[in-house]
Amino acid sequence: MKNIRNFCIIAHIDHGKSTLADRLLETTKTVTQREMQAQVLDDMDLEKERGITIKSHAIQMDLVLKGEKYVLNLIDTPGHVDFSYEVSRAIAACEGALLLVDATQGIQAQTISNLYLAMDNGLEIIPVINKIDMDGAMIEEVKDQIVDLIGCERDSIMTASGKTGLGVPEILEQIVARIPSPKGNVDAPLQALIFDSVYNSFRGIIAYFKIMNGTLKKGDKVKFVNTDMEYFCDEVGVLRMKLSPQPQLSAGDVGYIITGIKDSHEVKVGDTITVVNNPCEKGIDGFENVKPMVFAGVYPIDTDDYQELRESIDKLRLNDASLTYEPESSAALGFGFRCGFLGLLHMEIVQERLEREFNMTVITTIPNVSYIAYTSDGKKHTVNNPSEFPDPSKLDYCEEPFIKASIISKPEYIGSIMKLCMDKRGILMNQTYLTTTRIEMIFELPLAEIVFDFYDKLKSISRGYASFDYHPLDYRMADIVRMDLKLNGEPVDPLSALIHAGRAHAFGKQICEKLKELLPRQQFQIAIQAAIGAKVIARETISAMRKDVTAKCYGGDISRKRKLLEKQKEGKKKMKQIGSVEVPQSAFMAVLKLD
Repeated sequence: MKNIRNFCIIAHIDHGKSTLADRLLETTKTVTQREMQAQVLDDMDLEKERGITIKSHAIQMDLVLKGEKYVLNLIDTPGHVDFSYEVSRAIAACEGALLLVDATQGIQAQTISNLYLAMDNGLEIIPVINKIDMDGAMIEEVKDQIVDLIGCERDSIMTASGKTGLGVPEILEQIVARIPSPKGNVDAPLQALIFDSVYNSFRGIIAYFKIMNGTLKKGDKVKFVNTDMEYFCDEVGVLRMKLSPQPQLSAGDVGYIITGIKDSHEVKVGDTITVVNNPCEKGIDGFENVKPMVFAGVYPIDTDDYQELRESIDKLRLNDASLTYEPESSAALGFGFRCGFLGLLHMEIVQERLEREFNMTVITTIPNVSYIAYTSDGKKHTVNNPSEFPDPSKLDYCEEPFIKASIISKPEYIGSIMKLCMDKRGILMNQTYLTTTRIEMIFELPLAEIVFDFYDKLKSISRGYASFDYHPLDYRMADIVRMDLKLNGEPVDPLSALIHAGRAHAFGKQICEKLKELLPRQQFQIAIQAAIGAKVIARETISAMRKDVTAKCYGGDISRKRKLLEKQKEGKKKMKQIGSVEVPQSAFMAVLKLD
């Protein structure tokens, strides 16, 4: 055990985490020249295109240093805020972390939040400044920022370039020298922490774990503590470029287990594995069920594809256990699913993966968050969908989720960032200067306000400099109303939204104006109304297309013209009673993309 080192790399998006991982694999000859490609651990096309890690990976490397052989386990983590629970479990499986900071960007929001996670878990931190070969590298300034942040010795900060491989051998030496070997008792009852799982179409679900105490052998009968399920261990082994089976693994090892599980719900990240004949007394702390934060309806463009969409989401969920869904139907869009996502990026990725991997083009409705409504009879309802919102006459009060947001930016953008957050009903809690050119602002914001376009606006007002990170806080009382959209008095279900009363007027007016542009004109007049309960708060009218019925009257008495116009008026009235308004697909799409 003394020659094992388990570590992860923590960094903000785009600070070169996957590239540095490539160089570590190359230097330790884990990957041959022939297998080498850019971002070797990000194996999804989507990950390579966007340059982000969506699914965390783990890989084992061998290193010979001064005649001794060491085993290094790199547990790769996603960098995005949506996946912070997965990051926390990966960090719990390590004894040390490389804190990676881009020499051209300096410290950013997610670096700090993941750093605090690592510090809370008592990890040994090795600061590394990456991209030192770039023209805009500010090595000395970034060193000052790191010293201010974690109070380490200036000489202990490593410099490297993930692209050229400069400084990588020194990093490997420091990993061995500074990161402690795992502590654990080989003879104690088995306790292994699951930090990730992947689906294999032949073998079922493969769970990745780190053994804290005890030994796991092939053929053992194992039990997952939090789900209380028992299985036979068909195969156990370590993670190389390919799975490498072993007869047994013991305390300190990182590996995988195959038990032939076919349902992703049975393997939960953060769960504890133990053996049935000698179980551990309690599971490893920190387990929680993943809670979706953002909800949206997902519908097939063609209603006949409903069954196919169900199968696609089922298969996708095997690879992504944090996706939740339940069937729902809507008058305008037919049958579909109400899906729960970890955040907006997660929602975008799921939508894109459905399109690419399963060839399913889908429509997603306006994303909303989960509210808690209390009715006057004292009952508590969780509302994930506008149609579940109680009648205003029966509603006592409503609560909405709040988050704690940390925004790091240059001082010159403070004013515009504050205005943006205040407009979104934010409360400024604190602001601190990390350095003379970096300020960190802490806000408490309603989650509903940031699910729409907050991140895009933040990036554009700060010219891309501001970085953003958030954590869920609690539920607080709010004045939430359900706004319905009516065409000629008929409600259009998918365009209903739950919204704060203060913003309902402006939002209703915007939607009505947008629909007026998009809906095709009919032979009769169409009234577009936004209403809260029975009260109409905004209205636009699409005038009827008129045929010039008086064209054939040349001169003559005015009563002849009037008679023709009256006849036309009667016809329009009748048409309006029996005519129905079709909302084209493009109108739905455009309304969902409203600012």
